[in-house]
Amino acid sequence: MQRNRVTFVASAVLVVGTALSIVTLHKIDEVREGSALREVLWIPSAQTVKRMSLGYDGLLADIYWTRAVQYFGGHHHAHSTDYQLLKPLLETTTTLDPHLIPAYEFGSIFLAQNPPEGAGDPTAAADLVKKGIRENPEAWRLWYHLGFIQWQELRNPSLASQSFLEGSKVPGALPWMRVMAAALAQNAGNAETARYLWMNIYQSTEDKMIRENALKRLAALKSDEVVQKLQNLIDQYQQQQGHYPSSFQELISVGWIRRVPLDPLGYPYQIQNGRVVVARPAELPFITKGLPEGSQASNMPRNPSN
Repeated sequence: MQRNRVTFVASAVLVVGTALSIVTLHKIDEVREGSALREVLWIPSAQTVKRMSLGYDGLLADIYWTRAVQYFGGHHHAHSTDYQLLKPLLETTTTLDPHLIPAYEFGSIFLAQNPPEGAGDPTAAADLVKKGIRENPEAWRLWYHLGFIQWQELRNPSLASQSFLEGSKVPGALPWMRVMAAALAQNAGNAETARYLWMNIYQSTEDKMIRENALKRLAALKSDEVVQKLQNLIDQYQQQQGHYPSSFQELISVGWIRRVPLDPLGYPYQIQNGRVVVARPAELPFITKGLPEGSQASNMPRNPSN
């Protein structure tokens, strides 16, 4: 009789706990772009959910991870600048299942990049990956995720170099981890270094999202390089002719270029007030040159102190 009572109570607690989690997740689904997030929206703490799971940690982790992906996807599609619930969803997911590697890999990408590409919280992204490393010391790829966040988002090549070096020591790590560490230590701001690192990322993973992100980064590097060369030509033209060209046809007419230059997506570059401008900067989210006046590169940290 006593055993039956304990079983009944445990089952009841599980049902209530799961129901509370599902209710919370339904409330998350109700949040829509443009509506104010309610500060009273209750999300149980990660430890609370874990205690209430009664051994069903993996099941609830899958539910929370699915909701985190849906939440990010919906806000990203709507070009949102507010991802307030993303961090707690990822914290709960990885507390319920500390070995869910995709939650660290993709969750850090979701958190790190500036809106609308991500939540714009690279510090939280780095903390998430560090948690993953503590829980999964054999997962060397988490070290390169940490290194890239420190290099690209936090603008700290020294820390990034250390992370790549530590990751290279993990059994099974690919040799280019050590090369990355050395390259960042010596030439952190060099475009060729960046191109080499992103090409390694593209070639070393089969994950579609990571590969697409790497291609966007490579396209941005190529565009920045072309824009700088074109800008040098325009400045030289102004010095010789006394005015800036209104279009690339003027550069063609003097024989400086053969045709109107195209960006990596196939759109023609433009000249606006003596500046080279990318036609569709939103489709090249990581460029740092060729942005319309008043725009800021999406891969630049919003808080320089980070």
